[in-house]
Amino acid sequence: MSESPSRVDRVPWDSPTVRVVLLATFLAPLGVPLVSPALPTIRDAFGVNDAAASLLVSAYFVTGIVLSPFVGALADRIGRRRVLAGSLLVFGLAGGATVLAPSFGTVLALRVAQGTAAAGIFVSTVALVGDTFEGVQRNAVLGVTFAALSTGAAVFPVVGGYLVGFGWSAPFGAYLVALPVAGVAWYLVREPDYERRSMPGVAYLRTAGRAVTARGTRAFYGATFAAEFLLFGVVFTAAPFLLTSEGLTPLVIGVVLLVAEGAAIVASAANGRLARRVSNRTLVAYGFACLAVGFAGLFAASSLLAFVAAMLAVGAGTGIVLPSVDAGVTEAVSDAVRAGAVSLRNSTTFLGRAAGPVAFAGVATVAGYRPLLLAAAVVAGAVGVALVTTGQAVGSPPTEAFEAD
Repeated sequence: MSESPSRVDRVPWDSPTVRVVLLATFLAPLGVPLVSPALPTIRDAFGVNDAAASLLVSAYFVTGIVLSPFVGALADRIGRRRVLAGSLLVFGLAGGATVLAPSFGTVLALRVAQGTAAAGIFVSTVALVGDTFEGVQRNAVLGVTFAALSTGAAVFPVVGGYLVGFGWSAPFGAYLVALPVAGVAWYLVREPDYERRSMPGVAYLRTAGRAVTARGTRAFYGATFAAEFLLFGVVFTAAPFLLTSEGLTPLVIGVVLLVAEGAAIVASAANGRLARRVSNRTLVAYGFACLAVGFAGLFAASSLLAFVAAMLAVGAGTGIVLPSVDAGVTEAVSDAVRAGAVSLRNSTTFLGRAAGPVAFAGVATVAGYRPLLLAAAVVAGAVGVALVTTGQAVGSPPTEAFEAD
């Protein structure tokens, strides 16, 4: 099952699977970071209000929450390669078609298609890595995969901001690059042999749903929600407003946020080496400790240098937590239901991302942003402590909870 390099904690860069996964993952941030700078222009082009324009983001996330389990079931039934290539094809075509969309309703419908395709890209790539690699090498590959994702998230807002200068639809033309990647995925990806089990859809969803309470997996799902809720509440909501109140310009704020992305890229790329020393559960706990330090630093910061230092800690925590969660989930389940388990992780991710900004913005109207940052630090620290002090370390937990009745 495993592809063996000279060092188990090194990424096999010559592996076709690794190359395709990195290409596909790098394109995934086209979904929101590329489009966000265009929202005001889209609003004006179609004569809708801010709330309606924001649906182009929320519809993308809600689709991922609702449809990810179905996409995961499909990937377990027909294979990762077909779902990955098909998702990239839909991702590119739906994006390209948006350029010609005659109405806002059409744009919104195409965003739903893009959100569905994005779920397929994430689920199939992570499941492929879980199928193909083992142990710390799996951590290493998932680490650089997250680094590719973070790189795209850092680059595409700038690209989107530039392209929107040519018109509201110009950023969507960038989606067409997914089409050749779909072809590459179809021809290069080779799936390891594993038993595919066919079961009715309802039975499959019931079986995969047990992952939430199965030994060794529930902590990872909870950690995923907590991390995404806090990150999107703090980094993408509270921090920009707080930095603005401190007199920083939008450009400087963007640079500060970019520091966090850079730290996340570096930390995630080191995941394989870190996994040689401790379990995935412990790595996630360490990552939450970094998040707690970073959030507390933002609470106490009174200078630009202090804000940057705090963001470095937040970025490092992000880069440690998220690849380790993926490694933990893929390790904890059998090949036959791995995509289903990953799909629940994806739904939990999008749920946290959708809830975090709303909750932080709502509470901030009463309490202010600095107290919220302190509360976020306490919560992150508590999650880290809970991961260390409760439950069993994740090794090879029984997979019966994921198998069919």
